[in-house]
Amino acid sequence: MSTPEQPLTGQVALVAGGTRGGGRGIAVQLGAAGATVYVTGRSSRAGRSELDRPETIEQTAEQVTAAGGTGIPVRVDHSQPDQVRALVEQITAEQDGRLDILVNSIWGGDPLTDWTNPIWQQDLDTGLRLLHQAVDTHIVTSRYALPLLVAGGRGLVVEVTDGNTARYRGSIFYDLAKSAVIRLAVAQAAELRPYGVTAVAITPGFLRSEAVLDYLGVTEANWRDAIAEDPHFARSETPAYLGRAVAALAADPDVLTMTGRALSTAALYPKYGFTDVDGTQPDFPAYWAEALEAEHGPLGTPL
Repeated sequence: MSTPEQPLTGQVALVAGGTRGGGRGIAVQLGAAGATVYVTGRSSRAGRSELDRPETIEQTAEQVTAAGGTGIPVRVDHSQPDQVRALVEQITAEQDGRLDILVNSIWGGDPLTDWTNPIWQQDLDTGLRLLHQAVDTHIVTSRYALPLLVAGGRGLVVEVTDGNTARYRGSIFYDLAKSAVIRLAVAQAAELRPYGVTAVAITPGFLRSEAVLDYLGVTEANWRDAIAEDPHFARSETPAYLGRAVAALAADPDVLTMTGRALSTAALYPKYGFTDVDGTQPDFPAYWAEALEAEHGPLGTPL
């Protein structure tokens, strides 16, 4: 039985791409809200993906359980339809066909992104591989997972992106990938609304992921030491903040009123009242307007 502290008790979630970063933050916070969470990705204790990072799906699943939910790790390459089909068959068998929340957070495109060159000077195979990894995987996952939500006549689909406005993101394949998943949310919303299922896109602000912490040479315990190198880092937010935004959406009985929208943590904290782990409520768009707009122009309005 659900409680105010754990409103998602009894619900089942699939966080595709839950190994690290925003996906991990979402998985853990859904667990804290009481959900059973299937955590998928390619990095496992059985072997790392080509990103060669230490985080694993098993670690995320353990954090889900420690937070109060039930974490179930399943190693899946979401670019492979047969593997995704098998995952959904497993969920169907183990949860009596129930799936309430689908989070498409698959990415892994950082090493494939060329931030320096225009398209005519970029490696085409690398750029197309980024799109395949960051967009096709979401399509494949929705294709096989959505029938469970439709059958249940309820649920939430979340497409995780970077930015929710039309502002160019600085690299053409990166921009296309992040814009495309917003359109996937819009398209899924149109098709799912008659069945009572909501679909949204959501972006964090300046996300303090494991990779960003490593790049700046700090840990979560001493992250403020990096502010001297990057003053904007003072307005960063943890993956848990994104996770709490998604958990709040999933627990909202009126979430269908927001279907098809491109949302952000900054736009949702006033509505739901959640905070980051340190009790703050980061608002990177507000900071941009205050400190960066004069130099870089406005972020624009949400799509």
